Amino acid sequence: MTESQHETDLVPKRNSTSIVWTWFGFSPEDKAQTKVICKVCRDAVRTSDGNTTNLFNHVRRQHPNHYADSQTKRRSDTWQPEAAASSKLTQPTVTQSVNKGTPYEKTSKRWREITEAVTYYLVKDMIPIKNVENEGFKRLFKVVDPRYDLPSRKFFSSTAIPRLYSECREKIEREVRTVRFFAAASDMWSSRTSEPYLSLTIHYIHDWKLCSATLQTTYIPEDHTGELIAQGLRDALQCWGLKEENMTCMTIDGGTNMAKALELNNWTCLPCFGYILHLAIEKSVKDPRVTRAVSVCKKVVSAFSFSWKTKQDLSQAQTEMRLPQQKLIRESPSRWRSKLAMIERVSEQEKAISHVLQDEKTKHLMPTWQDTDVMESIKKALCPLRDFTDALSEEEYVSVSYVKAVLHLLKVNLLNLDDEYSELTNKIKTTVLNYLTEKYQDPTTDALLDMASLLDPRFKSQYIDSDKKESVQARAASELESMLDAQAHHQPPSTSWSPEIEEQSLPKKAKKKTLAGFFKTSGAVSSTATMSAPPTLREAIDGELKAYLSTPNANSEMDPLKWWRLNEGNFPRVGQLARKYLCIPATSAPSERVFSTGGNKVTCQRATLKPDKVDKLVFLAKNL
Repeated sequence: MTESQHETDLVPKRNSTSIVWTWFGFSPEDKAQTKVICKVCRDAVRTSDGNTTNLFNHVRRQHPNHYADSQTKRRSDTWQPEAAASSKLTQPTVTQSVNKGTPYEKTSKRWREITEAVTYYLVKDMIPIKNVENEGFKRLFKVVDPRYDLPSRKFFSSTAIPRLYSECREKIEREVRTVRFFAAASDMWSSRTSEPYLSLTIHYIHDWKLCSATLQTTYIPEDHTGELIAQGLRDALQCWGLKEENMTCMTIDGGTNMAKALELNNWTCLPCFGYILHLAIEKSVKDPRVTRAVSVCKKVVSAFSFSWKTKQDLSQAQTEMRLPQQKLIRESPSRWRSKLAMIERVSEQEKAISHVLQDEKTKHLMPTWQDTDVMESIKKALCPLRDFTDALSEEEYVSVSYVKAVLHLLKVNLLNLDDEYSELTNKIKTTVLNYLTEKYQDPTTDALLDMASLLDPRFKSQYIDSDKKESVQARAASELESMLDAQAHHQPPSTSWSPEIEEQSLPKKAKKKTLAGFFKTSGAVSSTATMSAPPTLREAIDGELKAYLSTPNANSEMDPLKWWRLNEGNFPRVGQLARKYLCIPATSAPSERVFSTGGNKVTCQRATLKPDKVDKLVFLAKNL
């Protein structure tokens, strides 16, 4: 056996600091490290704990060459064992010692930065404030920065969070004051402690970017009548200095009290597309065959939800049959997509489920071939509709102008009848389409969607009924004329919301005409009338609107707000109308997201939060 093989068989001494241990070690079985063995000759050497004299003597007598190496290394000081290196610390200076033990002043920049970061973490990530008093949280800061003195829970609750709320509110107020038109979304919801709240979010276009803000989460302990909700919404707008006449519309779900509140306030209402689609689908599946198939799926899911043994058997069966390792999905009554997902998962895992439920006691839970056919019919009818709710529920891009396009796509493509489909599939499609068509036949809603589609450069009049195109264009021109007249006669120049209007009020410098300018024509003035009187405001609006509609439609993948940013100079008046309508959300999803945020704030461990605190915490979580 070679010397290197001898060395690898032995374990080095723990926490060794002497160079002599380079040639000695211990047997791997000697956990207590009591018998020292020479790595060179494999002889055992007696030594007391911590004494290396005998070890040096052994090396000097038996291995003189190694002894000479040890003495050379000791004199050169080049050898530094890991334990010795780690224990050999540099002595700090007096200034360093004082600074390390001195806490930050509470007026210092560093203390304020850390405190603000902790406050942001608490409100943005919806962390209970009591966590700052937990031992683990305190230990974290002692390790990260020992000089930081973590404030108490009361400080964050009564000082830090209210200060951050005031700063964030002032920022939102400054921004919304510069906005001329806005849309809103509102709904009622209940916390986990059954306390009712009314949420209000606004949506607007700022610098051709779609923005949103959660303004209030108001506690309403009284009966949720339409009159009370109407007053609460008016008070919320007044509290933020927003004028009712500048609100384009409000998106709500199908609550009768919310609809009555908007009717009492004489506000334009847009029904939530996602909610209407949910009602349409729920109506379409009211069929005994569907009811039975869904009930069978629920029983199957329940059989695997409450027994760890059946879950384990299902996982093993999935492995044997090379099926995806996925759990079954439970249905949520308020989400039609969860019903579809449950049916899809049961169909996908049917072989594994049959293998587990083949016992006589559970065999009756398996879907029959008739149930399987019904589930296939449901999937063929509803799967194409799944993505529309998600796409129309986004807050980052324009969604209201998509409604007309989606309804057209459903009618001519996704929900059209086909002889290849089963009778049940065609029945579901027909019911869904008829319900959607009925709900969007309301004249006010239809007019609102027509205007939004007209102002989207991707669609314009493409999805407007041919017999309505002229009337929609005339209505757009009339609204623009009234809007510009109001700005000219009643609105002070200092409160003008559009940078272009401010530029128009300033004297313009004479600009040399380019060659392309000679070929630029106006839609309102003919070539034979160049020397006549300037066009009236209505003529200018009609010409600009005609020029806008005559341009090629933008690419369907292009952001309409980006298009308007690039082309606003060519159509400044129509651009103002686009700001008014393209900010409308197609669904009430923004309000539902406030529900989720509120639910994460008012948990079982924070059930005693006061309504005022809930309002501030939800406001910060949504707007920071």
